[in-house]
Amino acid sequence: MSASASGNVLFSLQNKTILVTGGTGGIGQAISLRLARAGASVLANYLRDERAAEQLKATATEEGLGIKLCRADLTNERGLEQLGSSVQELGAGLSGFVHCAATGIHRPIEELTERHFDWTLNLNVRAFFKLTKFLLPRFSEGSSIVAISSWGAVRAIPYYSLVGSSKGALEALARHLAVELAPRGIRVNILTAGAVLTDIWKAMPDSEARIAETVRRTPAGRLVTAEQVAYGVQFLCSDAAAGIIGQTLVIDNGIGVVA
Repeated sequence: MSASASGNVLFSLQNKTILVTGGTGGIGQAISLRLARAGASVLANYLRDERAAEQLKATATEEGLGIKLCRADLTNERGLEQLGSSVQELGAGLSGFVHCAATGIHRPIEELTERHFDWTLNLNVRAFFKLTKFLLPRFSEGSSIVAISSWGAVRAIPYYSLVGSSKGALEALARHLAVELAPRGIRVNILTAGAVLTDIWKAMPDSEARIAETVRRTPAGRLVTAEQVAYGVQFLCSDAAAGIIGQTLVIDNGIGVVA
């Protein structure tokens, strides 16, 4: 087998079944499509954006991709049970779980409430915890779990206190799970994405100025694309990443190294 052919096999996701939460819009949609194009059967979870879900469904049908959709609210028990049932209906063992679902309120501390706190932590962290526990019996040998994080987990970003703190908790949980689950043949890693131009920016104060400043400070002079993040997820879910456990893959076009 040639080196190139061997590489294609390593990065292939053929015969793998992967769950992607928040898998129909923005970064999540790019991840679902990339994994399916690499050969995986994908279950893409979503909640509100029907338009994005229909767009993903149409693309999957057009390209003949193995993508199924599951609408479920992961902040409550009923939604978690709905998603669990959809996973069981897949039949085959689960090869991967990508937690891309996230929410948050971008306001100064004076305007944040306990309800905002609970909503953010429930989806960004608690759902990851609950789903990992539920899915444990279904993971096959060599499975991969990927928690999608952001720079807000380790850096202070304006109006990002709830999202950032939830991502910090997500990362801490993922690292502990990585150690605990490695003996079972399950790899857990974190992917930290830099600024990606998605609809979430519309909810942020001074978004245009902040995007411009981010581009200015980034060595590559451009924002990260959802597709770049998706390729990173494909790598972490593939057999090529078999030796990577408990690590953080950063895709940020270099801004993380700037003082």
